[in-house]
Amino acid sequence: MTDTGTSWRDRLFGGLKRTSDKLGDNLTGLFGKAALDAQTLDEIEEALILSDLGPAMAVRVRERLAEGRFNKELTEEYLREIIAEEIEKVLAPVARPLEIEAFPRPQVILVIGVNGSGKTTTIAKLAHNFLEQDYGVMLAAGDTFRAAAIGQLKVWAERLGIPIVAGKEGGDAAGIVFDAVKQATATGIDVLIVDTAGRLQNKTELMDELAKIRRILGRLNPASPHDVVLVLDATTGQNALNQIEVFKETAQVTGLVMTKLDGTARGGVLVAAAEKFRLPIHAIGVGEKIEDLRPFDPGDMARAIAGTAYAR
Repeated sequence: MTDTGTSWRDRLFGGLKRTSDKLGDNLTGLFGKAALDAQTLDEIEEALILSDLGPAMAVRVRERLAEGRFNKELTEEYLREIIAEEIEKVLAPVARPLEIEAFPRPQVILVIGVNGSGKTTTIAKLAHNFLEQDYGVMLAAGDTFRAAAIGQLKVWAERLGIPIVAGKEGGDAAGIVFDAVKQATATGIDVLIVDTAGRLQNKTELMDELAKIRRILGRLNPASPHDVVLVLDATTGQNALNQIEVFKETAQVTGLVMTKLDGTARGGVLVAAAEKFRLPIHAIGVGEKIEDLRPFDPGDMARAIAGTAYAR
């Protein structure tokens, strides 16, 4: 992915300011005490939980403080640095880019997510990133539930100058995916990115459709789909965890992309997701431009959530 400067980091830190400000508000009154005693540690632990960082992270920070600075004066700068370091420890193991390694080609990536999560735009951004790496890319409009989704994907394919396989609204999604794989194989495409329906109102229907797509893909290549990427809207907070739970059950998710981190994002949910599910986080969305899907950097994310500065 081509770096376009530091402006995307400004948007990331600005988007997570709500989280870092909430953290600061909850920690107010805990600094400048003569001693970091057991009561103060209790208060810090409670403040971290109230800041949406979750009980596990609160315990991590408490234990780190207890072993490192017990009975010493606590400063806000020191505490935020400790929080950033502990968050980074949790996020670092799940930071993993999407790599194109499948053989034979194409590598099939199913992209899932609820309506409004930024799924279609994320597909376009993924396609752009793979094109930047000189891969051949094709799209498949497998979300036949919404005509708008098909139309949007066609527009993006045209803008990017890449082929797309699409059908009519209400068509057979598995059939479209089958045709796309056959065409991608015949034309030497490296990456096939498949949009899928994201409706959660009827889990059984969604599960049946995804199972059918998997069966079709399995007949063509037992290793396919190679990736099942869930797109999550960072502004939804704890609801994102519920979506991971449901889609893990219905779609066998292999990795995550978090979008809208340039808005009023609730960054704590990313930490909670990493702690609970340990799924790879491939990338983050920090804007509307095609190049605004960035590699997931656990250090940047940890500092943005904790409210510490980043190196420019």
